[in-house]
This record gives sequence, structure tokens and C-alpha cells, in this order.
Amino acid sequence: MKGVIITTTALLLTLSFNTIAEESADDGIWASIKNNVKETWNSPTRDLYVPLNTWHNRATYDKEKTDSYNERPWGIGYGVSRFDSDGNWHSIYAMEFQDSHNQIEPIIGYGYQKNWYLGSNNDWRLGLGFTAAVTARHEYNYIPIPLPLPLFSIEYKKFAIQNTYIPGTYNNGNVLFTWARWQF
Repeated sequence: MKGVIITTTALLLTLSFNTIAEESADDGIWASIKNNVKETWNSPTRDLYVPLNTWHNRATYDKEKTDSYNERPWGIGYGVSRFDSDGNWHSIYAMEFQDSHNQIEPIIGYGYQKNWYLGSNNDWRLGLGFTAAVTARHEYNYIPIPLPLPLFSIEYKKFAIQNTYIPGTYNNGNVLFTWARWQF
């Protein structure tokens, strides 16, 4: 299972970076990344993030562990975002929530999703992409930890339910993290 998650994450990151590279092949990948970050940072669109659930994969945990974990990650986040000319989503965000041990966990990062629009009015969309983030956890003395993860969502107009899956080992990681995002 771990190999499938890691392979899927690597595939998503590769596809996402290839899409970004194609957007500005003339300027090079680094110029494209810098341009996307700058355009996103200057976007007038703001996002509110509300963590909803952290589901620990029952196939990879002892029941005793899952019974002791917090799966209601109270918290809040804020970000800036934009949709590019292809309708794909870019975001710079910061979020703080209670982790599985009821300790504060911050995360900041850049998110990208390729979107597929449903219906003729384009109100509904499905997104698939990645986040390149940094987090810090109490059990590691809040030392910054890089966190490249997949993103997937279902969205309606300015509201989205977004998810990521944190891969891991037995009794560690393997968490589906879900949050709501509202654009204003």
C-alpha cells in the first residue's frame, strides 16, 4: 500500500510539474515557478481554510492507536489564490490545526491543481494536483519538515472540499486530511 501511495504521489508531482513546464517552456521551469508564485501572491482572491477531518487508515493502524487519536483537527487557515488562463488553481496558504495528538501543527505552502470543469456553466470542477509545503510537529520539537503531497478536490463555485493523503508506515502517517476552502 505504501508503495502505491508513494508512486501515485510521484506521478501527480511529475504530471503537475510537466504542466507548469509546458506553460512557459521558453522561459524555463524556474522562471515559470517564480512567475506563478508572484502572480498568485499578487492575486486579489483570498481563501479561508477550515480543517474538517483527519482519517487514519484503519488498514494500517492498530485499533488501540486509532481509538486514542484526534480525528477532528480544529483549526483555521488563510491564503491567496488564483485560477490561471487554463482554469487551473494556484494558492499560497498557511493553516494551523490540532494534530492526531491534540497538539498544534502549522503548515505553509504552495498548492496547484489541474481542474476539470463539469457542465456547461463550469460551476462544478474536480481538481488534482500537489502541495509543496513545510510543517512542524511537536514530537520533532517543531523543526520544519518539507511536505510534498498530492491534492484532490471537488468544488462548486467558490466552495471546495480539498483532501490530501499523508503516506506512512504501520501506525504512522497514512492519514486522509480533509478541509473546506471558501474563496472571497
